[in-house]
Amino acid sequence: MLKKLKSTVKNLLANPQVRAVYNGTNRAVLAVAASNRLTATIYSTVGFATFNREQYAVLRGRSHYYRDINRPQRNNVGLRRNIHRLEKGMVMQPRRDVFALDYLGETIEFLEGALSRRSGSVRVDPNEVAWATDVLRAYFDMVDLSNPVIAEAKERFENVIGQIEPVEGIDEHPADRAVSDVVSRSPFLAGQRTSPEVTYDQMLNLATHRRSVRWFEQREVPVELVDKALAVARQSPTACNREPYEFKIFTDPALAREVAGIPFGTGGYSEQVPAIAVVVGKLESYFSPRDRHAIYVDSSLAAMSFIYGLETLGISSTIINWPDFEPLEIQMQRALGLDASERVIMLIAFGYADPNGGVPFSQKKSIDSIRSINAKK
Repeated sequence: MLKKLKSTVKNLLANPQVRAVYNGTNRAVLAVAASNRLTATIYSTVGFATFNREQYAVLRGRSHYYRDINRPQRNNVGLRRNIHRLEKGMVMQPRRDVFALDYLGETIEFLEGALSRRSGSVRVDPNEVAWATDVLRAYFDMVDLSNPVIAEAKERFENVIGQIEPVEGIDEHPADRAVSDVVSRSPFLAGQRTSPEVTYDQMLNLATHRRSVRWFEQREVPVELVDKALAVARQSPTACNREPYEFKIFTDPALAREVAGIPFGTGGYSEQVPAIAVVVGKLESYFSPRDRHAIYVDSSLAAMSFIYGLETLGISSTIINWPDFEPLEIQMQRALGLDASERVIMLIAFGYADPNGGVPFSQKKSIDSIRSINAKK
């Protein structure tokens, strides 16, 4: 039904006269609607369906945030946010002797909740707990302990860490195991970092070599390599270190092709996609609608790092655009079992490039076209 409707609209707009009338009417309506915020509000009210799904998703995400903040879960978004806020305060220049009073007690509460669940059925991330405790230890070593709020929080923290027991029986991923060997996860000096072995020329070569490949060899992509690329992806920066996304990976060819066939723009090649990642943003990571667009920024940063990671492993990829179109949203939501607060950001088809498959050159804009220097207008 959807494909038939799409085809009908496409055929109508192929008529020059119909397209001219459509474009003219569209320009006139938009000119009035965009003239000020009042007319824009009226236009949005009339066409409420355009943004209604996002409004529903944001509200549901906020509801889940408060519902889950103290419920058993692998990662505590409140703890992650607050610990990162502490980190930023600890590296300020000059650093204050007293800071974070408004959320310090809440942070300890989140840590208490995480530790209380370690003996239960929920597998709390041990590296997240270790990071939180290391940062808090460093925080209490540098602030003014004569402050009553800080003194009370420190006493409460010491009671909490006294309950910490070694976590046993967890089969960590190799990439996570490497993090476990870190001596301390508290803030450090920029000069203490080791220099990257990748040169600028190598990075430019990687970026130039990467192209959107749509034709793949029909062979399996090992999950181990996908995980290596994800280890690169998760190093991408996110607002308050929330990492508000999930990569839903399908390496089973039948499932990959089923998912690849849902979006627009994959006609003619979706049936030979060997693997696909659906990047999903999680609005449950936020308590305020002001952050509703952070999932798109943070997920996109991670997605590009994932693509570069794949490229270094000999695996090619292409981004599949995901427009905010209600019928497709519903279809993908049902196919993946997504909650309304989970928004698909994009899809990434990937696999070993067919050496005989064509690749668009895709000329990029000149540097002068994409940047201005010291220009306010």
